[in-house]
Amino acid sequence: MSNPTRIKPKFHVEQFNLPLDGYPNTPGYKNKDKDGPSRLAANGIKTRAPNLREKCLRAISQIPMTADEVADVVEKSILSIRPRIAELSKLGRIEDSGQRRTNESGKAATVWKVVI
Repeated sequence: MSNPTRIKPKFHVEQFNLPLDGYPNTPGYKNKDKDGPSRLAANGIKTRAPNLREKCLRAISQIPMTADEVADVVEKSILSIRPRIAELSKLGRIEDSGQRRTNESGKAATVWKVVI
């Protein structure tokens, strides 16, 4: 059996520490540029994130649901809810229920439940 030749990527991907400023307690960002869109978005929602996390947690405490379902219940954009779900998961407040439901894009989505 021959030893396969390892294919090397054409581009080097820089690995760096993510400046997350207290993530998951505050919104995180991935770029190093102080004026980058990720950091600007995180700073822009920083004051509203705790309230949104609490709304998400209350919704999921009623019945396990997907991030898309949470967004519908709290009447907010999925783009503002998905990061809050990730934060709640990192904080240990919610967890994967083991169930999946189809989301709006037709893909299987995690059904989240409150950690008891």
